[in-house]
Amino acid sequence: MKKQGSDGNPAPVMPALPEPLKDLKIKYTKIFINNEWHDSISGKKFAVFNPATEEKICEVEEGDKADVDEAVKAARKAFELGSTWRTMDASERGRLLNKLADLVERDRLILATMETIDGGKLFSTAYLMDLGACIKTLRYCAGWADKIHGRTVPMDGNFLTFTRHEPIGVCGQIIPWNFPLVMFIWKIAPALCCGNTVVVKPAEQTPLSALYMGSLIKEAGFPPGVVNIVPGFGPTAGAAISHHMDIDKVAFTGSTEVGKLIKEAAGKSNLKRVTLELGGKSPNIIFADADLDAAVEFAHIGLFYHQGQCCIAGSRIFVEEPIYDEFVRRSIERAKKYTLGDPLKPGVQQGPQIDKEQFKKILELIESGKKEGAKLECGGGPWGDKGYFIQPTVFSNVTDDMRIAKEEIFGPVQQIMKFKTVDEVIKRANNTTYGLAAAVFTKDIDKALTFAAALQAGTVWVNCYSALSAQCPFGGFKMSGNGREMGEYGLHEYTEVKTVTIKIPQKNS
Repeated sequence: MKKQGSDGNPAPVMPALPEPLKDLKIKYTKIFINNEWHDSISGKKFAVFNPATEEKICEVEEGDKADVDEAVKAARKAFELGSTWRTMDASERGRLLNKLADLVERDRLILATMETIDGGKLFSTAYLMDLGACIKTLRYCAGWADKIHGRTVPMDGNFLTFTRHEPIGVCGQIIPWNFPLVMFIWKIAPALCCGNTVVVKPAEQTPLSALYMGSLIKEAGFPPGVVNIVPGFGPTAGAAISHHMDIDKVAFTGSTEVGKLIKEAAGKSNLKRVTLELGGKSPNIIFADADLDAAVEFAHIGLFYHQGQCCIAGSRIFVEEPIYDEFVRRSIERAKKYTLGDPLKPGVQQGPQIDKEQFKKILELIESGKKEGAKLECGGGPWGDKGYFIQPTVFSNVTDDMRIAKEEIFGPVQQIMKFKTVDEVIKRANNTTYGLAAAVFTKDIDKALTFAAALQAGTVWVNCYSALSAQCPFGGFKMSGNGREMGEYGLHEYTEVKTVTIKIPQKNS
């Protein structure tokens, strides 16, 4: 008999969880250009730290404008007509992406351990969820490589007209620190399957898994210059990518503030195409007729997953008045069950925030919630004597005008608000500059469909949260960004459509 999940469907078969590697040696700390490792032109390096211990892991070469220029030259050369990459069969591009997926699967334990020490992610989450998503995404995009094609068009007159979907060119890709490897794969896989070349800047907090991927890209057999990786800082390396006149498209995941700067830079340079996946303050609406056990659990995971460091975090929880007190009680009970500590150790359920800057920002927002009159139900302060740990925190009696209800906290801080009517909660849910994700919990299908249509968000979940897949397009409305990643829609962001019209000669009878 097959095991069943909580939804009644067969539970997914998960790979066994091995022990993380002990004393992981970091091999790759240099800039990756043309399938070779380089020191930074400036000679600068920067330190990378373990957020659970605050100890230095290693130093990485610090790329800036000069290094980006070299990476772009390599990417442009690899993209030129007649190059190995441009003349390669589309099916061969798919084979290379599948080969890369095989190598990621082979080195799954190394990469999961690296994500844990570099980014503070729970090892179980990194190994099972993040690496699983990376492998599936690579294989999904590999399958698309030889299926991207245009159409014939019945143009008026005696013509043969058809469209070609061609790669854009050199794509600059700027990666966030909260899902370093997943976002690296989300960026490069669709770009490469469409035939583009890329210059990637990983986040300065978490560059190690991206650099390791450089070694696997070379091993898989990708031609030199197709993928180039320049670690560095946003104001230098990131800005150089955004302003570069020979980069044809930029894809960025990160804050709305930086997204605006990238879009401005693209407009001032060469009007390069831009896709942005930015911040969120996602509403999660719980009706009195919902399955309360499921709603509490999904709302909890939807906020506390990865220490709250998710752009889709359901950080504005609206609960219908009749069940509000019970929902709050159960949410507090759930949050108090956490075991905090070293994310490499079994049994630990919450790791650290990424760095001191984020740590201080979250604590400051918690203080603002207390000052503005929200009721602190549990948590509210730091934990432990080393590392950037914050206690799981729950606020009730939150009102829409409070900072914790408006600003993206990006930490383990749950805000629970009360509502009375459908019209009221739709208006309040949409009353934000963001529009990345939203959810509704109800047993009433009419209500669910009403909300799916009314909520201004790129993704709406019904009776679930954080259900993501390589097949599904992902992106935001309003100031949560432009464009889509993943799914067939995500591929459209990496091609130009060209119309070709041929005059057909007519014979005189």
